[in-house]
Amino acid sequence: MLSVPGVQVVSVADPASDRLADLANTVSSIGTTRDYRELLARRDIQAVVIATPAASHGQLVRDALLAGKHVLVEKPLATSVDEAGRLVELARTKSLVLMVGHTFLYNAAVRRLKDYLQDGELGDVFYVYSQRLNLGRVRQDVNALWNFAPHDVSILLYLLGRTPLTVSASGFAYLRPDVEDVVFMTLTFPAKISAHIHISWLDPQKVRRLTIVGSQKMAVYDDLNPNARITLYDRGVHRIPTADSPPDFEGFADFQLRLRDGDVTIPVLSFPEPLRVECQHFVDCIVQGRVPLTDGQHGVEVVKVLAAAQHSISNRGTPVAVNGE
Repeated sequence: MLSVPGVQVVSVADPASDRLADLANTVSSIGTTRDYRELLARRDIQAVVIATPAASHGQLVRDALLAGKHVLVEKPLATSVDEAGRLVELARTKSLVLMVGHTFLYNAAVRRLKDYLQDGELGDVFYVYSQRLNLGRVRQDVNALWNFAPHDVSILLYLLGRTPLTVSASGFAYLRPDVEDVVFMTLTFPAKISAHIHISWLDPQKVRRLTIVGSQKMAVYDDLNPNARITLYDRGVHRIPTADSPPDFEGFADFQLRLRDGDVTIPVLSFPEPLRVECQHFVDCIVQGRVPLTDGQHGVEVVKVLAAAQHSISNRGTPVAVNGE
């Protein structure tokens, strides 16, 4: 926020005095306090950014909205669907901006993938799979699902423009009981689109990769490769009618399958820092009265998927309907 035009960061609240001391030594012009309620009581503060453990998001967002502050909160919006929904309704009644920090939706590579899908470049989407793996940082307040998966879930909802019908998930706790270090998720979307998410903080390699397989082309987004964040493959399988095929052929006997192996393209991307883009978007929405790309409702949809996945983990991978139907 310090580098966003038109923004003045006036104070930071943190219960840890050592972190406040480090901040004061780095940026002496910013005030500090250990009690966030002091900031909410100040009339000269219009907006707050909340970056705290996930379990505290619901209460802090609620307090900030009740104090009349616009809010940018780190993911996830809350740790339950009901709580997330109440926050959205509160922001609406107060006419305040509520935005969730799903930073990858402000990433130029993810936005280019969205363009490809909207333009029909990839054809019909068959399936998507993502990997978000690392060795550490091991968290104690949340499991790997609630720590890592909000990123991938928010990206999927944005790219596909819809909420999944069902989620099934399996989680495995190796380091501490009941805190899953590794999670495998399968999501089913309308139009027979499927998605798979593999997340882990107990893996030998750092991986942030998403692959989209379409009927015309395929795309790979690799966030850790600055020289090829997106690779577009003109590859696929064509159904070729046989001589005896009827005009509306559908059965296997009516066509042959033929592989197509075309060009591989690495598009040039202008890549501004996503976090800066996100912060600027938050400010613009406040000033211009716009609805954020990652507004509270988007945050609710992400929490719905995470809650369904957690329920599935607790029930040994049983598929769970995202909207409870």
